[in-house]
Amino acid sequence: MTRILPALAALLAFALPAAAASLTVTEVAPDTYAIVGPHEQRNAENLGNNATFGLIVTPEGAVLIDAGGSYKGAAALNDAIKSVTDAPVKYVINTGGQDHRWIGNSYWKEHGATVIASEDAVADQQARASMQQTMLSALLKDELAGTTPAFADETFTDEYDLTFGGRTFEIRHPGAAHTPGESFVWLADSAIMFTGDLVYVERVLGVMEFSSSLEWVESFEAMAAYHPKIIIPGHGPATDLATATHDTYDYLVNLRTQMAEHIDNGGDIIGAVDVDQSAFSYLEQFEQLARRNAQEVFSQMEWE
Repeated sequence: MTRILPALAALLAFALPAAAASLTVTEVAPDTYAIVGPHEQRNAENLGNNATFGLIVTPEGAVLIDAGGSYKGAAALNDAIKSVTDAPVKYVINTGGQDHRWIGNSYWKEHGATVIASEDAVADQQARASMQQTMLSALLKDELAGTTPAFADETFTDEYDLTFGGRTFEIRHPGAAHTPGESFVWLADSAIMFTGDLVYVERVLGVMEFSSSLEWVESFEAMAAYHPKIIIPGHGPATDLATATHDTYDYLVNLRTQMAEHIDNGGDIIGAVDVDQSAFSYLEQFEQLARRNAQEVFSQMEWE
């Protein structure tokens, strides 16, 4: 069952045509939207948009949080945006280095948008662009056509404030999480937080070789210190801080706690897959990812 704030449950959700690749746009506050893609793997039908994106509409144009998982995926995002506004996208904020956060940048640049990202995110994008293109080619096949890596026009180290259309977007890079360059975007005037891959809800997160489970916990704490009323996560529907904490932070803390005990007891990487994650078995893709997450966290914690 979808778990979101009761107030959000009554908000209008706009069903989009097939060209928008199964995206759903939900208005979470005036002129502020979550664009939610499916939880499934990237494929030719979803065009790599298996994630959640954000949209803020102002009198001067729109700001898009994350670019889409391919050139055609970015075009599908634009179709979704046009279902609620005619405002052109003027800024795109890349919240990290995962493909659906940035690899649609070239589409938005062609349409006149300025792209913003942390320096660490751009370094990660550049380092993994070829690998991501290869992976997407296998999954999207011909639907990857037109996708060319393009990087941010404006970069920052830790903090960047964008004032546009009467709104202030506080972009913060607290440290690594799912990828090395994760940022969150804070709208203080409405207490809304866009987290990118710092937060997963309804599906289990992925700890990869480029992730940092330790810094992920710390980065989440930095985000949570803002006490957002509404969170637009990187995966899943708009939610509240309590749900984000349980599905992401508590999962990571539990896994790291269990793994520390396993290591202290002389356990090895083979046995790491058996640490107890059962409290989170309700999350989608648990069976596919939990054991892999355990082995990756073991590898990281061996050297902490």
